Parts: sequence; structure tokens; C-alpha cells
Amino acid sequence: MHRIAMISDHASPLAAIGGADAGGQNVYVAHLSRCLADRGVEVDVFTRRDAPDQPEVVAWYPNSRVIHVPAGPPEQIPKEELLPHMAEFTRYVRRACRRRRYDLLHANFWMSGLTAADVKRSLGIPFVITFHALGRIRRAHQGAADRFPDTRFEHEEHIACVADRVIAECPQDRADLMTHYAADPERISIVPCGFDPAELWPVPRDTARALLGLPKDAFIVLQLGRLVPRKGIATVIEGFARFVHAEAVDARLLIVGGDFHEPNPTRVPEIARLSRVAAEARISDRVAFAGRRDREVLRYYYSAADVFVTLPWYEPFGITPLEAMACAVPVIGSRVGGVKYTVVDGKTGRLIPPADPEALARCLALFRRERTMRDAMGRAGRARVVRHFTWRHVARAIEDVYAAVLERAVEEPRVRYAGSGYGSAPMSPSAGVAPRGRSADPPKRRPVGSAVTPIGDRTRRTPK
Repeated sequence: MHRIAMISDHASPLAAIGGADAGGQNVYVAHLSRCLADRGVEVDVFTRRDAPDQPEVVAWYPNSRVIHVPAGPPEQIPKEELLPHMAEFTRYVRRACRRRRYDLLHANFWMSGLTAADVKRSLGIPFVITFHALGRIRRAHQGAADRFPDTRFEHEEHIACVADRVIAECPQDRADLMTHYAADPERISIVPCGFDPAELWPVPRDTARALLGLPKDAFIVLQLGRLVPRKGIATVIEGFARFVHAEAVDARLLIVGGDFHEPNPTRVPEIARLSRVAAEARISDRVAFAGRRDREVLRYYYSAADVFVTLPWYEPFGITPLEAMACAVPVIGSRVGGVKYTVVDGKTGRLIPPADPEALARCLALFRRERTMRDAMGRAGRARVVRHFTWRHVARAIEDVYAAVLERAVEEPRVRYAGSGYGSAPMSPSAGVAPRGRSADPPKRRPVGSAVTPIGDRTRRTPK
């Protein structure tokens, strides 16, 4: 039985989903840890303690524990402000790894990668990383609104260089790692995110609407996820407004997400901003903010919708389109990142450019007219995600990545490097990554298996 340290600095599997810093990474860590545990892997999840009443260790699932790491004040801190606390976080994880031997580290996000790289230098434990988002891509889209320090880029370059394997969540993620970080393609494995069939399935539309108090015959558009500007929710509102004004139909836009169950514009500034967008578009009476909702009721929200819309500016993967398709709902999504990987244009939904409200309005008009098309796309989406994107499929593919890394670790001697303290690794092009715009000559490596880990024929199995 292998023992894995899952490092997730700001994204706890126990956190409520929907706030500014609680989204897909939390879902990924939670479901992957549980599925690996079901497969006999011991998984300890290290995440920062962000509340004073959190116990140090929580046995939250058979074979898996959550370990709350004291690093900085025990309160919510935006992830953009966590870097000064990562040295303390790393010292704790390094001590824990000395006491309880782990076979492998799985870092999630770049700051967790700093910790994993330090532990590898100190103790020789190999590590893999899922970045979940890349700093240079974020900066290109958000510009001055990106509050992460510029040092993030250099840290990410170094982590991509020293990781034993980098897990990309979609082909675009892999291409970005190679183009912007000179990542070695032989050490990149593509493994997507997933959904849980025991959590999400189609509920009859009338039943779902009755439970949620939604009008039976209205055309309902759903937007669900974190309420942050880059998710493009303002574009959804603007496109929905154009659709409503042009078609003169009974339609509703339901927006689910936020830090609190009750939508509060005072406490959640993004709700206030989006409410102003709706007011300026003269559709405030057609837009409903539902607040945060627990995962056990999300299937009702998805199933109540005629169509799910997600229009992020960029998206490393995007779990919500999978969840909508799991509930047999067609998806209108941005032609970006992971969305264009999971949504098959013309078969399980439609792909449009981001920040294009007119394109959304045209799509909504088409979907409202063509109910037969909507239903067919919903069925095709459900079949696609059941076949390719369950968390059980993902866990098997991730375990294959672990096995390849551990096989190589056995064949090659472990070396402890001098100066193993936090931040002691070289952070310059001499660390093995060339500056942007110049070619890098990566070290020769004997490949283990394929550079891309496919889901493969095992996805044909029917999930329990």
C-alpha cells in the first residue's frame, strides 16, 4: 500500500465550495483523495489551517486524513497573500514527512509545489504537481487585476523543472506548460478532472423545478461556480439580456455561487457588481442570485436548467461543464482551455468566443427554439462524461502516473542536496529553465511509459 502526501496549501477538501478561493481545486483534492483511498492508497491532505477551531488532524474518510497546517493566523487569507506564510507551512510538512514516511508527494497549485520541491531536496521524496492554474496565463488575461507577485513566474518555472511529473488537466494546459515554462514534454501527463456519479445524475426537470420553487414553463439558464470576474459572468448577463429583449420570452438566469448561502451584495462585492450589470441591462427582474449551495443539492440546480452557460476568459480545466453534462444538460461554453476539451461543439453543447454577449444571445435563441436538439445534446453529454470523466477513471490514471514515478525512483538513487532550507533552490535560468524566448536544452531522461497518460479503454467500464 502506497502512502501519498497530498499538498493543497489553500484549497481544503473540507471547505464549502463557491467562494472566491474555494472551487475546482477543492473538489479535485476531495474526490481524488477519496477515490485513491478507495483503491487502497493512504492519503494525507496537508492544507493551511484557516480557522481557530480546526483540529490538527481530521480522519475525514477511510484511509485518508486532512492535516491542518499552522502557517500564519488561523483565519481566511486570500491566496494572493499566502506566499509569506509558505516557509512556515513548508517546515511543518517537512517535519511531518520525516516522522511519517511518504512514498510520494502530490502538490496542488504552485505554492504547494514550492513545499514539495523543498521536501524533495531535503528528504529525496519524489513529487508530482497539478498546477490548476498558471501565473503567466493568468497575468495575460487579468493584467493589473492579478495580485500575485511577479516571483510566481520564476517559482513555477523551477517547479516545472524539478518535479518528477507534471499533471496537465487538458491539452491546452500541456501546451501552455511547454510554451511558457519550457516544461519537458516527456514529464507531462494529461489527466483530466472528473465528476462523481453518486453525487450528480439527471433529475426530472419538473421535479427539480418544483423542489427549487422555479417556474415550470420558463426557459431557465444556469450559471454556477465561483463569483470572480474572470469567470465571465458579466458577459453571461449581457448576452442573456440581449436574448430576452430580442425574443420577448419568459426566461430566467439563475446564478449560483458565493461565500454565503444568502446572497449578500454588501458582503460579496461581486454580487453587487453583477447586480449593477443586470440593472443597466434592464433585466434585474429576470436574474436571480441563489448564493452558495451545498454539493448534495447541485444536481437539482443543474437538472432544473434548460442550458448551462460558462464563459470564462480562460480556464485551466473547468469542472462545472462536466457536472452539467452529468445531469444531461447541454453546455454553452467559452472556446478556451479545458472547456473546449470537455464540451464537444455541436454534440454536447456549443462553444463560442469569450466576452461575446451577441454570440451567447444567438445560442440561447437557438437552444430555446430547438428543444429536441437540447435533449439530444444533454443525452450525449451524459454519455460522454460517464464514459470518460468519472473520478474513478481519473484516480486510476493518476495512480498510473504515481507508479511510473515510483518505478523510476527505485531505479535511480535518491540524492539529498545541500542547502535544503526553504527557498534555497536556484531561482535563475541556470536552474535548468531558459529565459522566455530562448530555447532550453532539458536534461536527457529515460522515458517511463507515455508522455501523455490516456484514460484509455478502461473508461468503458460502467461506474458503480
